[in-house]
Amino acid sequence: MNERLDTVIDRAIEEERIVGTVVLVAEDGQVVYRRAAGFADREDGVPVREDTVFRFASLTKAIVSVAALALIERGDLRLDGPVTDWIPSFRPRFGDEEESVITVRHLMTHTSGLTYGFMELPDSRFHQAGVSDGLDQPGLSMEENLRRISSVPLNHTPGRRWNYSVATDVLGEVIARCAGIPLPDLVERLVTGPLGMRNTSFRVGDGVALANPYGDGDPRPVPMAEPHRILFGRSAVLYSPARAFDAASFPSGGGGMVGTAPDFLAFLEVLRTGGAPVLKPESVLALTTNAIGDLRVNAVGPGWGFGLGVAVLKDPVLAETPESPGTWRWGGAYGHSWFVDPVRRLSMVALTNTAIAGMNGPYPDGIRDAVYGVVR
Repeated sequence: MNERLDTVIDRAIEEERIVGTVVLVAEDGQVVYRRAAGFADREDGVPVREDTVFRFASLTKAIVSVAALALIERGDLRLDGPVTDWIPSFRPRFGDEEESVITVRHLMTHTSGLTYGFMELPDSRFHQAGVSDGLDQPGLSMEENLRRISSVPLNHTPGRRWNYSVATDVLGEVIARCAGIPLPDLVERLVTGPLGMRNTSFRVGDGVALANPYGDGDPRPVPMAEPHRILFGRSAVLYSPARAFDAASFPSGGGGMVGTAPDFLAFLEVLRTGGAPVLKPESVLALTTNAIGDLRVNAVGPGWGFGLGVAVLKDPVLAETPESPGTWRWGGAYGHSWFVDPVRRLSMVALTNTAIAGMNGPYPDGIRDAVYGVVR
């Protein structure tokens, strides 16, 4: 496996598809592969190290989902409780419905009817309202973004379809209000603190140098501007790298954390082995078991379902993947991918500073195939 992974990484760096990366693989609780390659800052020649801090983007979602499940375990939050219990003013509606009741479950399974900017056409009501996807608009408050989200009609009746969305940002605000403390403090109390994830948070610590972010370009990735736009989905993903340093920006439960590959691998391994000390095994099972029936998960394609925060593999043949049934995974729009295969007792984290190539396409697919020994 090591030689196969080295080949994939070396080729991506040499062909300048990826600027920098950290890849960690654990098997049965032991790290069996570790590699840092390329540059954290290409222009100044700063190499990536294993402990380089990256903007997590949607890796944040799994962490916030675990925090929500911890509150549900304690009886402080109800999975089927309406969001308006905690955010009374949050009442977006679908079409002519008198009221569209969005529950915590809808938020966690991305079946709320909410959406993301890159899922919508450029002239859509969503874009006209100026909604932030959690990666852009430094200084925007949660209150204002919730107002903007509420002003846009839902894409469908809650529970009717799966649609990737700002739901985890809303979830983050729900659990913060439920606990009575800011989301960054809550996540530290319930998840990152107990697990010793010292380099993972919503705040960039003093003296911490984040990996410089790059966007896909021709002939090679380009340093991200402020702001930066990458065509993706039905429109584009909007980035503001400076957001990570702006304390006035709302803490995005869907994409606002920064952290390291070792921290995130430790988080995944705790979940794979039962959840202690942050969750009970039955909560981990709820997180990682398909909870949406036969609804199509359009972000990852056929063969996948979705649990209470992660995609869950139902049919490897349909999904055209070597992963085992029951594998759970996700990624991050700054250029990341990860998966846990509970059957093979495998956990893999691949962080890069290159969007979108580090998240979608030949690089993450090649890493996955190299882990399983698949030749395509």
